[in-house]
Amino acid sequence: MDRTTCFLVLVALVMVTAAAAHRQGPGFLYTRSRKRCTPQYWSSEREEWPRMVPKYSALSNVFGSGVVERYRANMTLLEAAATEEKGQGYDVEFLGLLRESTAALVNSYARRGYPYASWEVKTLVIRALVSREAAAYQAQQFLEANSNCG
Repeated sequence: MDRTTCFLVLVALVMVTAAAAHRQGPGFLYTRSRKRCTPQYWSSEREEWPRMVPKYSALSNVFGSGVVERYRANMTLLEAAATEEKGQGYDVEFLGLLRESTAALVNSYARRGYPYASWEVKTLVIRALVSREAAAYQAQQFLEANSNCG
């Protein structure tokens, strides 16, 4: 092969490699699920919950007595992770906070490198219970962390 042909083959190889690196979707040999940190994932019970946050713990035992004003007193973490978008007599903002903060707390124990420590999750939940706006904002922050984790 002459130098020009070798150069063109090398350029084509680099372009194909670069395009493959930017391609979205499963890899050739290894695919990593990015949905392993969501409330839906934890409520499905596909993975064992960390011992520090048993799935049948009451919300008030985990997040403090302040949550009783917004949620059912005997609601468990598993029930919180499985809540739907609407219904159950709660405002949408507080339902979002309930779901996402539960997943955030479990992730803080189960996922190395998760951006929140368990004490941060608990503190932020207590702060977010003061208003719908605060709840919606914090739920969004947890949603982003849960969606981009693991």
